Amino acid sequence: RGTQMPDININAADGSGSFSAYCATPASGSGPGVVVLQEIFGVNQVMRDICDSLAAQGYIAVAPDLFWRIEPGIQLTDKSQQEWDRAFELMNAFLPDFEKGVGDIGATISHVRAMDGCTGKVGAVGYCLGGSLAFAAACFTDADACSGYYPVQIEDSLELSSGIKSPLILHVAELDAFCPPEAQQKIKGALDPNEHVTVHSYPGVDHAFARIGGDNFDADAAAVANERTAELFRAALS
Repeated sequence: RGTQMPDININAADGSGSFSAYCATPASGSGPGVVVLQEIFGVNQVMRDICDSLAAQGYIAVAPDLFWRIEPGIQLTDKSQQEWDRAFELMNAFLPDFEKGVGDIGATISHVRAMDGCTGKVGAVGYCLGGSLAFAAACFTDADACSGYYPVQIEDSLELSSGIKSPLILHVAELDAFCPPEAQQKIKGALDPNEHVTVHSYPGVDHAFARIGGDNFDADAAAVANERTAELFRAALS
């Protein structure tokens, strides 16, 4: 396993303050960077575990607290209705600040690039809300590669994809109620012609199929998606 570090602080791009990020480093102390983009539950144990597992694969993995402007340090689980309600409240409060959030991701990428031990290559991976942010990161930041799991509500922003200059893969769950069939068709239709983008569909699985411990977890689909992400990062970040 990688070394668990104390949370690090990152200055926001718009000068409005700083936010914390969970950081896990490989045993070697050096490697490419991966920015891990949270679900609507904040930088919780699930996100920290993903960082730890990336660190074990040789990456400096950093999960920024993207809800810090609303309330810093959110760590919810998917286990109670009360937490779900709070998570949706936070997401709805975050969406008007979406551009600032993308700015924070850009600031995180720059911060990780400059860290001692970072090779200078930095990718991003995100889930749910973070999956949409991975798409936005591909459009607006200089990330070297992005992977987005079950992105939500990107079907109305697909024209932004003309800004994508580095590889992006998206993992779409065919039974995802947050990304219904017509949205999936729009995403594929708009992004398939882009040489930098690959959209993978996962039949028979629902939103959050890769969240270990979640109700919709599907080990087989998660293994395929995670291997595709690992392959992307090996090719683009090494």
